[in-house]
Amino acid sequence: MSLSTHVLDAASGRPAAGLAVRLERADGSVLAERHTDADGRLEDLPAPEIGVHRLIFETGDRSPFYPSVTIEFRVTDPAERYHVPLLLSPYSYSTYRGS
Repeated sequence: MSLSTHVLDAASGRPAAGLAVRLERADGSVLAERHTDADGRLEDLPAPEIGVHRLIFETGDRSPFYPSVTIEFRVTDPAERYHVPLLLSPYSYSTYRGS
C-alpha cells in the first residue's frame, strides 16, 4: 500500500508548495510530518495500517478562513494505493479519493 497527497491552490492555479502536512492515526498518534514539494505533492508518506487516519494540512498562510484542513479517511485494504488530494481556495476546499 502507498499513501500520497497533492495540494493545489485553486485561487492561484498553482501547486501549494511548502505546505505543512501531518499524518495521524485516529487516536492522535503522529505518523509523519512533512512539507509538500515544489509540485504540491507528498509521495513519501508512511503506509498506514487498516483503520481510520487523518491528514492535517496547515493552510493558515494560504486561507484567511481555514487555519487548517483535516481529512479523515479509512484504510480497508492495506494492499491498495491511497491518494488523497486537496483543492484549496481562500474560502472553500474539496477533496476526493484519487488514483
